Amino acid sequence: MPGNSFTLLACGDVGPIHEPIDAYSAHVRSLLHAADLRFAQVERVYSNRGSLQLHSAGEHSRLKPGMASVFEDCRFDVVSVASNHAMDWGDEALLDTIELFKSKGIVPIGAGRNLEEATTPAFVVKNGIKVAFLAYCSVLREGYAAGPSKVGVAPLRAHTYYESVDYQAGVPPRIVTAPFEEDLENMVADIQTAKKSANAVVVSMHWGIHFIPRMIADYQITTAKAAFAAGADLILGHHAHLPKAVGVYDGKVCFYSLSNFIMSARARTPDKAEIFQKRYGITLDPDYPHLPYGEDAKRSLIAKAVFNSTGLEKASFLPVLIDKQLRPEPLHLHDPRFADAVKYMEWASEYMPHKFVIENDEIVVS
Repeated sequence: MPGNSFTLLACGDVGPIHEPIDAYSAHVRSLLHAADLRFAQVERVYSNRGSLQLHSAGEHSRLKPGMASVFEDCRFDVVSVASNHAMDWGDEALLDTIELFKSKGIVPIGAGRNLEEATTPAFVVKNGIKVAFLAYCSVLREGYAAGPSKVGVAPLRAHTYYESVDYQAGVPPRIVTAPFEEDLENMVADIQTAKKSANAVVVSMHWGIHFIPRMIADYQITTAKAAFAAGADLILGHHAHLPKAVGVYDGKVCFYSLSNFIMSARARTPDKAEIFQKRYGITLDPDYPHLPYGEDAKRSLIAKAVFNSTGLEKASFLPVLIDKQLRPEPLHLHDPRFADAVKYMEWASEYMPHKFVIENDEIVVS
């Protein structure tokens, strides 16, 4: 029956640094425009102010405000600004970015003038269904987290420990990660409060281990289960710059990484490419010099979720391949690349509870 549900399309990292900006959405514009609601992750800041922080990732993380038009081209309604680059240029650039999106009628979440503002949910009502959106970041540099009276990002940080697995000296240890207890408790409370006022809660997580295929950190699973237990219905993950597992917990779906959506970056110099490949054990794709995150960086997903008055009715994803002009292209069932994408996602999700069922051009998660 019409009016008792609505469809969300959710995408991963967006932040191209090369123009023309309006070319990137050529293959996805009509698909996104047809959805009831659209979500994406903001990978850069958009401002002419601020100063580059010494411990930041470099100048490419701040772009001219006009380059944010890519979000309008795709008609994104809600965006997470909770990224590891959000504070690369300090308070002013982040706050400018938040105000820029608001001026465009796009709701930013996950950062603000203080912790309360950064963790305030966005409520969206479509067809009588009310959904709350929250966003957090786990990959924050020192000083990037919002505080009671400090500008920054909503934090869901993690500790790292090294556990001996053998009595012999020199055997590699097991790496154990766990979320900060205070951050986890705050996230749980945020979700519980939001759920009291909404039919469903969507949680965006900028988290995990980038570039390395399939690897999921312990803290991500702990966090996902805690979020679902608190009342979240869907988790949208990103930061890894390639697709990662889909996991199902008590009927709730976690997309651990939606990958890049519309991204570009400076090509790595030969010396930096060699360091990158040795550090992460992966190969760069020479056909994609401006997507320098590994051979699987061109793979992507669009998460699709249908919500009704009781929460998440159906979750699925659309396989996407980024072309050599860095334009995301949704794949269709009879395209041989579609089968390859499904095979990859089965491999990436092998150790997670899930079942994929192909329905036309989408893969339903159950």
